[in-house]
Amino acid sequence: MKIVVSHPTGNRNVRAVISSLAKANMLAGFNTTLAANPDALWLKLLPQNIRTEWLRRTFPVAKANINTRPMLELARMTMPKLGYSKCTQHEKGWASIDAVYHDLDRYNAKQLANNLTSNKLDAVYAYEDGALETFKQAKKLGLKCIYDLPIAYWKTVKKLMNQEATRLPQWAVTLGGGINDSEAKLNRKTEELELADVVVGPGSFVIDSLPLWSNKKLIVSPFGSPETAPTGLIIPKKANTPLRVLFAGSMGQRKGLADLFAAVKKINSKNVELVVMGSLLAPIEFYRSELSDFTYESGRSHDKVLELMRTCDVFCLPSIVEGRALVMQEAMSQGLPLIITPNTGGSDLIEEGETGFLVPTASPNVIAEKISWFLDNRNLIPEMGIKAQKKAAGYTWDAYGDKIAELLNLYIA
Repeated sequence: MKIVVSHPTGNRNVRAVISSLAKANMLAGFNTTLAANPDALWLKLLPQNIRTEWLRRTFPVAKANINTRPMLELARMTMPKLGYSKCTQHEKGWASIDAVYHDLDRYNAKQLANNLTSNKLDAVYAYEDGALETFKQAKKLGLKCIYDLPIAYWKTVKKLMNQEATRLPQWAVTLGGGINDSEAKLNRKTEELELADVVVGPGSFVIDSLPLWSNKKLIVSPFGSPETAPTGLIIPKKANTPLRVLFAGSMGQRKGLADLFAAVKKINSKNVELVVMGSLLAPIEFYRSELSDFTYESGRSHDKVLELMRTCDVFCLPSIVEGRALVMQEAMSQGLPLIITPNTGGSDLIEEGETGFLVPTASPNVIAEKISWFLDNRNLIPEMGIKAQKKAAGYTWDAYGDKIAELLNLYIA
């Protein structure tokens, strides 16, 4: 059993997949845009922040198994910093993320015939928006197509986003590309799913969003968690200080930020401090007009994110649409109980009243009730934090990748 995997940027879940496939002797190759050699001497000459960013593009497989297509991705990363942001405009820019995905997809398709001869391929593994040409060519060559869907199927996303734009029109600008995707892009997603033999998703929310006609073999494997913070790193919280409720993620209504703002306004207490960390999707003045009193924290390195989490009491992510938000398990690993919706993809993380609470989407009143519960029961938070840590520790990246490899071997062999 041999599989070629492709992904333009190679995030944490991609690295886990290729690592497990390589361990099982199932990886024929990994195609991406950029790949860093962590042992390169020139890396030591770079400033720390640039070196850290570059090292995100390292992969846990042999160099011989990695093929790169760097030029368009380099342009996407550098052109905005030079003042040429128009070329990365959503869908339209020649160096947009869509262009990068499509370029790598076409490259993968051209390489398949050669790989088939040299590696005796059985399947291709590709991700949403970057799979169509690869899958078309794979079908011509008699290969199986594995489709990794990290977020809910597009029809579910569009339906929910349109509902939010109607419910909270002032927040529509923060809903992101999902509500503005062209018909061509949406049709592409449909074609990708049609060609797939196996669909991989990180949770039941993604899998349940698939249309009935798809009728694919399914693999559900939850993402892994970071290591739990040692007890000594957890900062003791003082009962006479405000309850710090943390939100982390892109600052839009796709992640339910408007509902969290409404909940905090409803509580209207100086004993609750809302800490919002993430990327702005509108001017900061917009957010201040919706809720004047919150603490804004800009994005930062992963270690610094975990450090911030340890200064907070509760993590709240009332998302409308996700796949499976990794930040939930990151917060749990640092000792924070959760307030989340089922649409985060993390329902399995919640043991009600033990590791946190599950609330309905679009429910500021219920969010307010749960925050108030934590405010009234601060003595229970430390024990809940310990239980949250233990729960998060049960999800590992090895288990995530190994389950996918095991089931692919069963489905495709």
